[in-house]
Amino acid sequence: MSAFVWRPWAVLGGFVFAAAASFAYLGVELAALLAAESALQMAQFAAAFFPPDTTPELLRRIARGAAETLAVSALATLLAALAGVVLALPAAGRWGRALRLFARLVLNVLRSIPELVWAVFMVLAAGLGPFAGCLALAVHTAGVLGRLFAETLENAPREPAQALRDAGSGAGAAFLYGTLPAVLPQYVSYALYRWEHNIRMAAVLGLVGAGGLGQLLYVSLSLFKTAEAASVLAAMLGIVAAVDLLSGSLRRVLAPA
Repeated sequence: MSAFVWRPWAVLGGFVFAAAASFAYLGVELAALLAAESALQMAQFAAAFFPPDTTPELLRRIARGAAETLAVSALATLLAALAGVVLALPAAGRWGRALRLFARLVLNVLRSIPELVWAVFMVLAAGLGPFAGCLALAVHTAGVLGRLFAETLENAPREPAQALRDAGSGAGAAFLYGTLPAVLPQYVSYALYRWEHNIRMAAVLGLVGAGGLGQLLYVSLSLFKTAEAASVLAAMLGIVAAVDLLSGSLRRVLAPA
């Protein structure tokens, strides 16, 4: 009983000690952050973003950037989902242990490297523009979705596919008609969730020359045009909110009853 009572407090104490040690090691000065002068500077900087710029020319550029961001994120998610499905089969052990280990290694590498690092590689390989951002998002997202798809496939019931195999169906037909219908709603749900994430990341990738709203934001902030930056940020928030509502509705429709 005493171990049950004290164990959570010991874990909590460990977290507190680790946090205190991190603050001490990094030399973080909370007093400077909370000082009146710092608060005044942050308030002045935030006030410079209002009112947002709503000139017609800027709104046209924002509309083009928003369309570009949506296109990049959607295409990247589609490519990643297709690659994830292909990699999930060996990663789930469907083609033997050796291919399972190799596929999981590939997925680990793809998702361990952040999107911004992939974007730098792709910009060097493909040049500046939306194509580099699309490839960067697709490569990283393929690693994430491949792992999620593989785990879903491992947990899928094997009885329907086995019944089809016993009835004389081939391995491909058994997978298409016995396993895929069981995992497809979860696959779509994961893909929609990653699409939401990729919209936000597509905006960020513009900071490294991958186009879209991120590039507009980078240019505005570089020229200290905070009113323009506020309009771009508002567009980003609007896109993310709209897609979040849409994907949430689709996930509820696809959720098993």
